[in-house]
Order: sequence, then C-alpha cells, then structure tokens
Amino acid sequence: MTSPTPHQPQQTPGTQQSAQAPESAEVPQQAQAPQTPQEPAPYEETRIERAIGRGFGRVTSRALAPYQTAVIRIGFSATWLLFLLREWPHRAVLYGPDSPWSLDMARRLLDGNHAFSVLPWSDSRGWFECVYLVAIVASALLMLGWRTRTMSVLFMVGVISLQNRSIFIGDGGDNVIHLMSMYLVLTRCGQVWSLDARRAKRAAAAASASGGDESGGIPTASRDLPGIILWAVLGLGLAVAQLSGNYGLDWSEGGPVPHIGWSLVLWGLWLTHGVWWAAQRYAPGEPRIVLDTLAKLAHNGALLVIMIEVCLIYATAGWYKIQGSRWQDGTAVYYPMHLDYFSPWPALSELLGSNGVIVMLITYGTVIVQVAFPFTLFNRRLKNVLLVAMICEHLSIAFLLGLPFFSLAMVAADAVFLPTNFLTWLSARVSGLRKRLFPRGGPDRPAEGAGGGEPEARTEHGGGGHTLVG
Repeated sequence: MTSPTPHQPQQTPGTQQSAQAPESAEVPQQAQAPQTPQEPAPYEETRIERAIGRGFGRVTSRALAPYQTAVIRIGFSATWLLFLLREWPHRAVLYGPDSPWSLDMARRLLDGNHAFSVLPWSDSRGWFECVYLVAIVASALLMLGWRTRTMSVLFMVGVISLQNRSIFIGDGGDNVIHLMSMYLVLTRCGQVWSLDARRAKRAAAAASASGGDESGGIPTASRDLPGIILWAVLGLGLAVAQLSGNYGLDWSEGGPVPHIGWSLVLWGLWLTHGVWWAAQRYAPGEPRIVLDTLAKLAHNGALLVIMIEVCLIYATAGWYKIQGSRWQDGTAVYYPMHLDYFSPWPALSELLGSNGVIVMLITYGTVIVQVAFPFTLFNRRLKNVLLVAMICEHLSIAFLLGLPFFSLAMVAADAVFLPTNFLTWLSARVSGLRKRLFPRGGPDRPAEGAGGGEPEARTEHGGGGHTLVG
C-alpha cells in the first residue's frame, strides 16, 4: 500500500508571479542576458615578421634590377663575341684540330674533371666549325636581345664547350665569363634594351588597342611560329645527341651541381620553355601566375649570386695581394709594366713605371679599393665612388697592360652595382642622340616609360615571356 501523493495547493496567477520573483531576483543579471561568444583579439605581427613579409613580397612580385641585368647581358655577350671574332684566324689552333692540346688529351682531361663540352662529340673539322659559328651567332643575338631565353642557353653551351676544350689558354676574364654564362640562363636579362622587349611592347600595345583579354589586359601568347620551329629543332638535336650516347650527357653525374647531370639540365630547360609557352597560351590564370612567380624567384636568386660572386672576386684578390711582399712595399705594379708581353705602349709604360710615387699610389690604391669594396655596399655614395675607381682601374689595365677582354669582363661584372638612375639617364641620352642622328617621319610621340622614352621594365612578363623560347 502506497502512501498518497501529497496534493499541491493550487496557486493563483498573482501568487505564481510573486513566488517566482524571489528566484529571479537571486539569478545574476548577466545570466539573464544571452551569452555572446567573445571574439579573440586580432593578431599583431612583430617587426621581424613584417620585415620578412615585405622582403618575400618584393622578391616574388617583380624581377629586380632589369637595367643592370641588361647591361650584364650586353657586356658579357659582346666581350665573348669580340674575342671569338679576334681569334677567328687562330680558332683551329686554340680550340680546333690544330691545337697542340689534342682532342684525345682533352677527352682524358674531361673524364678526370667531369667538365662538359660538345667538341669531343666528333673529330671532324666541320663539327668544330659549326660549334664555333653557333657560339658567334648566339653571342650576337644575345647581345641584341633576340630570344634571350634560348640564346642564353646556347651562349652558355658555346662558352663552356670552347673553354673546357683548352682550359690552359684562359685567364681570369675567361673564368668570369664561364660563371656568368651559367647565371644568365636563370635571369630575365631581356626585360629592357632588347628586341624581345620591343616585341613584347608592340604585342601589349596591339592587345590594348583591341581591348585586351580576360586576364587583366595582359596579352596572351601568340602562335609564334619562329619560336615553335626553334624549340622543335633544338629538341630534336638534343634527342639525337642523347640517343647517340655522346660524351657528357649524363643524368646524375658531371653536371653544374652535384647529382644533376647535363642531360637533366638541358632537357629541363627545354621542357620549361615549352611549359611556359603552353601556360601563356592556354592557361592565363593561376598556372601562369605560379610559373611567373617561380621565374621571378629564379631571376632574383641568380642576381644575388652574381653580386656575391663579384664581391668574392674582389675580396679574395685584395686579401691575397696583402700577403705579397711586392704589394706590401708598394712596387708590385712596377714589374708588369716592364714586361714586353704586357706593354702594348712601351713609352707610356716606361713613363709611368719610372715614377716611384705613381707606382706606389697605384699599388696601394688597388689593394685598398679591392679590400674595401664589399664592405661599402650598404653605403650608396661610398660604393659608387669605389665602383668608379674599379672601372677606371680595369680600363687602365686594358690600355696599359693590353688585356682588353679581361677588363671588359670585369667591367660587365661590376655593372650589377650600377645605380638605376644613372642607367636610365644614360638610356635617355642615347635615345635622344639616336633620334637626332636618325630622325623618323611623322609627329613626335610623347616619351614613355623610364628613362625618357625608354620602354618601362617589364617585370611582370618581361623579356618576351609570351613566346615559346623567347
């Protein structure tokens, strides 16, 4: 038997409200209001993070130093071209079948040092003449800026093939050209002062006149029949050389960097040119942006390597001079001035060499400038002063010691540190002189771009980026 449930007394509405009032009064006021989630405080970047972000954005948003890389391209290609033309009568003795360093000896040396050259692929004189002519043509076209991406690769192959064939006849200038020819492949050295830049500017103007395209007004790649033919011919030639098992075409050994052979490098460059053209023509959106960003990173990285290379050249040269007794006593410059081989102007060399004060000033000044230059890069004014001093030093070496190609190579390397304002000013002066000497018909057009009429540096898709191998 269960006990009955106690009957609850029935409450009136007024009583119910009064009974609930004390309970509600005891509940905190904030509990009655609906709970809103508290938003976290916004994240504030530190100074280091902001600096890193700005730096990363700068190296990925544009290809830096377009005018400096153009001067490097013109300087090194012109230096190598002039050297090949000057040595044309002696080409067979220097690098060809008449050389005292025979081809068999060259093959044995290349097997030992794992260097690359296309000359050992054949013993015939016709193959040597073909390689020498291709090197001349590639140098001339790279200097003019026609298909700079392809010509930079052919220029590199020509330089290392000839120099590695006879490595005992070079000097310091040849070593600099050897290194810079490989760095130029990774740069966008045709953004300004090139036929590629003029062609790209005309294509952009034509696209702008026709309304542009859906990719933000940037003209898409045209069919570019010359570029397609050049790309196909070079690919076919590389395939024939690869299938023939020619010397140096390894996949993982003997390349410019460890574990990467020249076959991988050359095929990679060939495929990269084709992929870039396909992205320009058929994928104008995100794929093109990604490839363009990678190209800018490669350009800026190679530019940094060139700057470090020049600093290392001067730093090591200066510190080695300090250790020499003739440089310490201030008489080192006297001796080369009295060597017949380094005295194209004997009377001038005798005049300067007979003055002890001048010899001492030149000797100590050379050491001071070379040692101090890497430490002045962050002081623009002092850096420019020492840069002028080094350029004058190399010009004096070319004139007094008869080493023009060494001096031209070093001046071209120094050009990476030239101020942009000076280069644009020089471009404007040259453009004005050209217009006065070769006036064209029609009304004068307003100046465009930087440097008073010079086309603006095409940092987004510069250097003829809309062609297959341009």
